[in-house]
Amino acid sequence: MTTYAAEKPLAPKVLVIGHRGACALRPEHTLASYGKAIADGADYVEPDLVMTKDGVMVARHENEIGGTTNVADHPEFASRKTTKAIDGKAVTGWFTEDFTLAELKTLRARERLPQLRSTQYDGEFQIPTLDEIIDFVAAESTVVGRPIGIIPEIKHGTYYQKLGLPMEDKLLATLAAHSYTRRAPVEIQSFEIANLKYLHGKLGGAQARRDHPNIRLLQLIGQSNEQPYDVAASGGALTYAQMMKPAGLHEIATYADAIGPATRSVIPLLADGRLGRPSALVHDAHAAGLELHPYTFRPENQFLAKNFWQGSDPKTFNEAGSIAEIHAYLNAGIDAFFTDDPAIGREALDKR
Repeated sequence: MTTYAAEKPLAPKVLVIGHRGACALRPEHTLASYGKAIADGADYVEPDLVMTKDGVMVARHENEIGGTTNVADHPEFASRKTTKAIDGKAVTGWFTEDFTLAELKTLRARERLPQLRSTQYDGEFQIPTLDEIIDFVAAESTVVGRPIGIIPEIKHGTYYQKLGLPMEDKLLATLAAHSYTRRAPVEIQSFEIANLKYLHGKLGGAQARRDHPNIRLLQLIGQSNEQPYDVAASGGALTYAQMMKPAGLHEIATYADAIGPATRSVIPLLADGRLGRPSALVHDAHAAGLELHPYTFRPENQFLAKNFWQGSDPKTFNEAGSIAEIHAYLNAGIDAFFTDDPAIGREALDKR
C-alpha cells in the first residue's frame, strides 16, 4: 500500500477539539468538563447528543447511563433497568429516553474509567442540556476573549427516529434559537450517513447558507469492518472501509466538509504496537476536498503507541508521550483532532 509521510493540512489553522470536554480530567459531558477544556485551550468542545423521554437533547456519549451517572444508586429508578437493542447490539442498563429531563436532573455524573482516572468529582455535576451547553460556551467565550466552537454529535440517529424522537430538525432549531450558535463555529457530526445528507439538504440552499454560514458537517468513520447503522438497518452493503477509499471519500464530499476517522486509520500500528507510517487516507481525503479530524488522543500509556510509552504501567499518565504521538499525526497533515486532554493538545501544537 502506498504511504504518504508528509501532507499539509487543508485547514488554515489546525484545531484542538475537547473530546467530551476535558474528560481525562473531569467527568465527561459536564459543564465542568467543557469549562476545563476551554480554559486549557480547546478551539471546540464536543457534546454528544441523546434524547430524553420528553424530547430534550442532553449530553451523554450514549443513551445508556449506568456507566456515567449514579442512576444505579437511585432505588426509585431500579425498575427502569432493562435490555434494549441499540444500533443492532444488545445493551443492558438505564436509557435516557426512559427518563424525563426533570428525572435526569436528579442524577449526577461519574467518571467512566474509574480504574484509570480520578473519581474525585463523582456526584458533583448534572447532565446538561444542549441549551445549557450553548449558553455556557457563549459565556466562557466572552471570558476567554475568543470564539469557542461547538461540535455536536447526533448519537443513535436511526434508533431515535424510530422512537419518534428525531434530533436533526430539533438540533437545527436549537442552534438557530441562540445568538451564539448563529455566528460561532458549529460542526455537526454523525457516524450515520442519511442524517448528514438530510442536514446538508436543509443547509444547502442559498437562503439556508446565508442563515447558517457557520455550520459545517463531519462524517465520522468507524472501524473498517463496520457499517454505518442506517446502512446496516436498511440492508445496505457499504462499509466504513469502502467509505475511506477515494471513491467513497468523493461521495462524502458531496454532503460533508470533513471526515472523522479513528487515529489508527490515519497512522496504523505495527504488529508490535509501535506506530507505523501514515496510510493514504490524509492524501486521499484532501484530494477529495475533505478535512481530517481524527479521534481520539488520550494521555495514558494504554492508549498510546508502544514507542511513546513511559515505563511499563498502562495506567501511567504520559504527557510527553501523548505530545510526541500528536506530533506524528500533525506531520501527517491532519486538520483538527479530538483529545481527552486539550491542554496537551494545545501544548503539542505550540511546541511544533
